[in-house]
Amino acid sequence: MEGNKRVNIKLGIKVKIVEKQNQRTDILTEGIVKDILTNSPNHPHGIKVRLESGKVGRVKSIIA
Repeated sequence: MEGNKRVNIKLGIKVKIVEKQNQRTDILTEGIVKDILTNSPNHPHGIKVRLESGKVGRVKSIIA
């Protein structure tokens, strides 16, 4: 599923995000979505979320 459409992101799902400091290295962090921070219906670089661990980043992939 695409991580750049807000409709695909639900609270409690497992995703892989890229944090701001890792955008150039593309290091992904896995976690559970706690909050959706992007208000627009889509974003070209991924919907920004906060994970239960407190980390913030843009969704690169959704883990089914």
